Amino acid sequence: MKDFNQSRQLRPARLALCLPALVALLAVSCRMEDRAPESIEGDSSVVVSQIVPEEIARMFSLMDLDLENVREVHSAVLASSSNGYDEEYTLEKLVNSPGSGVGDERMGITRAALPSGETLRDVIAANCVCGIATRSDGLLGLLAESGLQIYWPYSEDWDGRAMPAVTFDPEDGSTSNTGWVRERRADGRCSISQVTVDEEYARTHPVWIINRNEDALYLTPQILEKTGDSVAENLATRASDSFKTLRLKEFKAHRNFDSIFAGGSEIVVKLGALNAFKADVASDIRAFSPEITDMVINVKRKQVGMPIRLNTLLVSEWSSQLEDAVLMMVEDDGGKRTSWKCLGTVKIKSKSYGFEVELPLNKNDDIIWRGKLSKNYLEQNNGIANRLGDVSVTFTIL
Repeated sequence: MKDFNQSRQLRPARLALCLPALVALLAVSCRMEDRAPESIEGDSSVVVSQIVPEEIARMFSLMDLDLENVREVHSAVLASSSNGYDEEYTLEKLVNSPGSGVGDERMGITRAALPSGETLRDVIAANCVCGIATRSDGLLGLLAESGLQIYWPYSEDWDGRAMPAVTFDPEDGSTSNTGWVRERRADGRCSISQVTVDEEYARTHPVWIINRNEDALYLTPQILEKTGDSVAENLATRASDSFKTLRLKEFKAHRNFDSIFAGGSEIVVKLGALNAFKADVASDIRAFSPEITDMVINVKRKQVGMPIRLNTLLVSEWSSQLEDAVLMMVEDDGGKRTSWKCLGTVKIKSKSYGFEVELPLNKNDDIIWRGKLSKNYLEQNNGIANRLGDVSVTFTIL
């Protein structure tokens, strides 16, 4: 572990701002008009008095970051993305595992040590002060527990040189917000200029958006593939042909479900079925409980309108007796926990019987599609993309 007292000596003037500049920045509204860049001098510390997106965005905008710090964030968001999550670097990772992506621990990945130099954790520890008197665990502890993150849309387009603008999710559905860009002028002094950040700006400029993480607790198709059991591998050697395998082959979102400040679209897919169901009499149904496949498909803003290849296992052993499964797709928006109940169907000796599936969801979730997924539909549309609400899904059943 690094000695953070040494970090202070490595760059004593890491943060150069005067109190009037800090007060001016903290007082500015989300609708600031463009004005000349503000000069920043002095060596005062940033006092963080609230752990909310706006104040943490201001904290980052006031720190004298270098390209190594930006590369740390870029590496982490690409790691999260490769694990099936959004382009995100959670503050929990920033504090406890610098440079790591969401899902690394589930994938069994240990990231290589960061290049020599101060990590963002070091810079925060050296230059920022916790102004929350009622807490004793310090600023880094509060950041790690906050659930906040750095979201970097279109991160793969970064040229490796431009410094990012920093903004935050106003959490009111706005499609534009004020951001700040820190620049070093010809005379060596730093200044902060204001920009208006919207979707178009983020497409053409690097932007860090401080918002709340919504997907880290979910499993992604990549995680499921890595941590799944060996059932799928054994299907090809199965002697019986009475079971088939249902997979989600491709997925396409036709629109973004939130503004850019809320990140990409987190599509939660839940499917309930009686896996490996085989019964001779109706009473046998009691021996089976519905198995629910539950995962999140993160659609980055750049991927809207593009098919995403997944080939994710949904039901490993779809019985010839299973007539209908239950499918629900929602865009995760939080709120009070509730559920949706629906009946799947099995057939035993030419008679149909229902089994209840209860799928959890949140009150504010945007329901994209929900209903029964029949064996006949799957067989008739095997490998064919079909529109279900605002997404297109390609299933295979083989």
